[in-house]
Amino acid sequence: MGARASWSGQLAFVLAAAASAIGLGNLWRFPYLAARYGGGTFIVVYLALVVTLGFTLMLTEIAIGRKTQQSQLTAYSRLHGAWGFVGLLGTVVPVLITPYYCVIGGWVLYYLKAYAVMAFTGASPMGEAAAQSGAFFSGFISAPFAPFGYGMLFVAACSGVIVLGVKNGIEKSNLVMMPVLFVMAIAISAYVVCLPGSGEGLKYYLVPNLDCLRSADGSFSLALLGKTVLGAMGQMFYSLSLAMGIMITYGSYMKKSDSIERCVRRIEVFDTLIAVVAGLMIIPVVYMFAVKSGIPVKEAMNAGPGLMFITLPQVFATLGAVGTWVGLAFFLLVTFAAATSAISLMEACVASVCDVLKLERKSATFFTAALIAFLATFSALGYGPWKAVTVFGMQFLDFFDFITNSALMPVVAIATCVFVGWVLTPKAVVDEVEEGGRAFRAKRLYVAMVKYVAPAFMAAVLVSEICRTFKIGGWSI
Repeated sequence: MGARASWSGQLAFVLAAAASAIGLGNLWRFPYLAARYGGGTFIVVYLALVVTLGFTLMLTEIAIGRKTQQSQLTAYSRLHGAWGFVGLLGTVVPVLITPYYCVIGGWVLYYLKAYAVMAFTGASPMGEAAAQSGAFFSGFISAPFAPFGYGMLFVAACSGVIVLGVKNGIEKSNLVMMPVLFVMAIAISAYVVCLPGSGEGLKYYLVPNLDCLRSADGSFSLALLGKTVLGAMGQMFYSLSLAMGIMITYGSYMKKSDSIERCVRRIEVFDTLIAVVAGLMIIPVVYMFAVKSGIPVKEAMNAGPGLMFITLPQVFATLGAVGTWVGLAFFLLVTFAAATSAISLMEACVASVCDVLKLERKSATFFTAALIAFLATFSALGYGPWKAVTVFGMQFLDFFDFITNSALMPVVAIATCVFVGWVLTPKAVVDEVEEGGRAFRAKRLYVAMVKYVAPAFMAAVLVSEICRTFKIGGWSI
């Protein structure tokens, strides 16, 4: 197989890791949670968690990858044979996430095509004022073949980037997509901010509102504070691509001369910036739409696909003729965000195949793409021909999302913290960060977080996610 691939430099690594972190979760989940948990209040809590908990988990994974020069599947066993099971669990995560993520990527492609048709032909496939956007969306995802076909187009595009390699594929694609993504995000948010009447929506989003921490009688509620923290923690966890094997894999391509601590801080800045800008793009216009339509704002900010594929088309339609072009730009941005994350997820799978089966990249990519295509079938057809088949009462896509995001990822994060904090000891990671005589400014914070705080927080996320999914104790986030 030859020498392990590497990034051309520190900027390339930061862009790749940031591209992985900036995905669909930033664009539909962050705005919803911010709107639900007091706007600026949620943002402050989120930022505090990113620079402490997120920093700890990301730095740990990158250091493990660079230290072992392996993907997540084999990295843990290289460090300690008895803990190889963590790498196995960590590999199951991207193997299960990538198929349904690519299916959702196919949904985005379908909407991108629809807006292109609307912009260049004047057609209205969603009806006037996008009044039929709900029927348009449900009709597509329940179709017998279209969701699978568009999903496979997305898989093929991502595979084409990966087969070219780390430098010629992933790195070069990010050098194009990331700047375009940032420019479009800033441009759309600037347009939204300048719309007449957007001020109240901006205030709703950015100004801390402590009402989210008060119970019905107006008194401070510790339980509501806990929900706010856990909501921010869950968003941070998924947004930064933690416990998916991505950061370990990308860390394994990192040069010893690059500073891990500095890279992590820059990735945090990129990811948080896009998350906040996503809110600027979405919350003010949805707020205005909700007020005008008499819909409760929190209901209009409905989490998940409903916000992006049903509500936002209705919002864009209220902007008049320019709304079609805003929608086209928005879904092009979403396509890039989904692609950069999907490429990272697929790369984590391909790297594991290369490390275990000793295959060349091209063969490993074809093998992985075939596996992803097979698993994607369940999610692609789960709302259509196979909608009567459920797992624990969930459609296939929802089940795969639960088993990875709500169960496996927190478990992998907890196991990683216990392994590094108490078995391997933090010194192993600290030594890797300090390679070449570098100062590790956040060393004391890191040691305390990885040994005590991070595993406790991740356990809280695991319990809350299970309670939320199965509606135990009335819990919801």
